[in-house]
Amino acid sequence: MKHLAACLALLALTPAALAQDGPPGAPRGGGVRLGSLANPSAAIAAEIAFARLAQEKGQWTAFKATSAEDAVMFTPRMVLAQTWLKDRANPPAGLNWQPHEVWSSCDGSLMVTHGAWQNGAKHGWFTTVWQRQEKGGYKWVLDHGDETREAIEAPDMLSARVAECPERRAGPRPGPGAKPRKPAKPPKAPPVPFDPAHREGRSNDGSLTWSVNVSPDGARSFVARMASDGEVRDVRNERVTGTGAGG
Repeated sequence: MKHLAACLALLALTPAALAQDGPPGAPRGGGVRLGSLANPSAAIAAEIAFARLAQEKGQWTAFKATSAEDAVMFTPRMVLAQTWLKDRANPPAGLNWQPHEVWSSCDGSLMVTHGAWQNGAKHGWFTTVWQRQEKGGYKWVLDHGDETREAIEAPDMLSARVAECPERRAGPRPGPGAKPRKPAKPPKAPPVPFDPAHREGRSNDGSLTWSVNVSPDGARSFVARMASDGEVRDVRNERVTGTGAGG
């Protein structure tokens, strides 16, 4: 109940009320900071809906329904989620999980969630990368985790951090009566060939990135990095052994 209250409290916050890394004011060099479009509560809502779907419709059904076309997961080797999940039977009892932390890019196009899972007597942690879709909403593009000896206690409050917004050079001012231009849509990236040893991604504005490297035995390392205080810093740096529980 305490954890549910924390989730609801975060969902009630507006984007402007959430913490943003980086100093206020204009950047050096005469550029202009882009305004934040981040909404970390959307990732929390996506996680809650994902977990609820797993309980109502089945674990793998939920994973398939909420994953992007090119999403990856680990078995423990990296696999394309949609291919691996196709026609896979749901386990009798699905996982339960709760998000504890979320990191968002400035533009809200990419978010990373981290939290705890439980499955009977087993428990552990998970990290999920969420990407905003062209038609709205979020789908996950990477999901992984591992088992822990001790259960992970839920925090009193969820943590949400927003990346420092990138600098944009100021262009010429529009003339009188000119209509404001809509921001240009980033070109659609070509499909990334599947490499079972490496995968990476970034937000549209580059303020949040992630990468994963997988060894032949299934051991993997995952890193998420975020713009903060004029630097790019690790916000998640996770290693899972080849005998880990996987995603």
